[in-house]
Amino acid sequence: MPGDGEAWETKRSLQGCGLKFSKKNKSPRGEEFLEATTRKRLTESPAASGAVFLLGLGEELWKKFLPKYLESLGASVAVVGLFGTSEDFLDALYQYPGGWLADHWGRRRAFVIFLVAALAGYLVYLLSPSWPFLFLGLVFAMAWQSMASPAIFATIGDALPMQRRAMGFTIQSMLKRIPMVISPLLGGAMIGAMGLQAGIRIGLIITIVFVGVAFPLLWTINTSIASRDSVRLWGVWNSFHATLKRLLVSDIAIRTCEGMADILVVLYVTNVSGVTIPRYAILVAVQLATAILVYIPSAKMADRLGRKPFVIATFLCFAFFPVAVVLAPDFRWLVGAFIIGGLREIGEPSRKAMIVDFAQHNLRARTVGLYYLVRSLSITPASAIGGLLWRIRPQIPFFVAGIVGIVGTLIFAATVEEKDAD
Repeated sequence: MPGDGEAWETKRSLQGCGLKFSKKNKSPRGEEFLEATTRKRLTESPAASGAVFLLGLGEELWKKFLPKYLESLGASVAVVGLFGTSEDFLDALYQYPGGWLADHWGRRRAFVIFLVAALAGYLVYLLSPSWPFLFLGLVFAMAWQSMASPAIFATIGDALPMQRRAMGFTIQSMLKRIPMVISPLLGGAMIGAMGLQAGIRIGLIITIVFVGVAFPLLWTINTSIASRDSVRLWGVWNSFHATLKRLLVSDIAIRTCEGMADILVVLYVTNVSGVTIPRYAILVAVQLATAILVYIPSAKMADRLGRKPFVIATFLCFAFFPVAVVLAPDFRWLVGAFIIGGLREIGEPSRKAMIVDFAQHNLRARTVGLYYLVRSLSITPASAIGGLLWRIRPQIPFFVAGIVGIVGTLIFAATVEEKDAD
């Protein structure tokens, strides 16, 4: 029998879908219905996470090497920075429509649309004869990464009560990050054996195969569609808890820090530090392995100590990582820098759970979508600014990013209290 918390969360979600509960629902038949619905929803979160795992297993074969792929097709460093900015802009543009579709058309139909669009993007990447075509492919490929994100958040929020969401996001994050450990190593090995362009294209073919495997998983999701409402975008914004808005401000600063430097890390490590692509793949694997190792212990500790200390630790690591990369004198120190990069995930499940906690249940996917729309739109210039600062000196964007990260950490520590959640 589900716990009282799970049953209550399911009841609230079903009410959000237009279903009424009265004293009659206290009958054994009503309890059986509630139990069956709860069990059904608990199976939908693993289905969504499983699809994330499969797509990640394919995408991470080539995703970290896209800046080098652009470079091999004739793109300059400024164009690489513009590609990162375009990615942030599309991430912003797609979030709220993704949430709207998930709330109004249902999770399953939305997931399938996003997956078909991403498939089109992978095909454009695969067949691109020159770097401008990668920008076209990005328009489609970002549908899964960005549009599906609010639907995944909402599916986990639908399935789990508040006290279990941090662990739910931990499992989802682990399934997302495990491919980031395995696949870059395989992708780097393929590139080392076959050459940059051939290795990336083989990775894209493998990704397309995984898309076909993900379709049946997503088809098992069948969350009830909420009754149509008249809440517009501005109404969703007005529904934001004041603390959620303060979390958003601090998050924007942290993601500006990330966007300014992360797109350039592969170029700095390979072009300035002189590390080969296969050895860079090892650094990426170290970073992701660190993240996976800290997920479960940090989630359990967050349940006891609260989420805020772990989010602060995450934000500090975002600030320290770019600085550590440029200060590393050799490969051993770069390993230490990428361990710090992995520790950026120590409080990410707690931060995601806080977003869902502060969202109204009947506006959950749209709240997540609008949150990420505002965040991503705000950080859109970050990668382009990083590319311009690189022209002055390659180290400058990394130091500026560190300063911005410290500012974001201070804002969060001073203004956000998790106890404000309902």
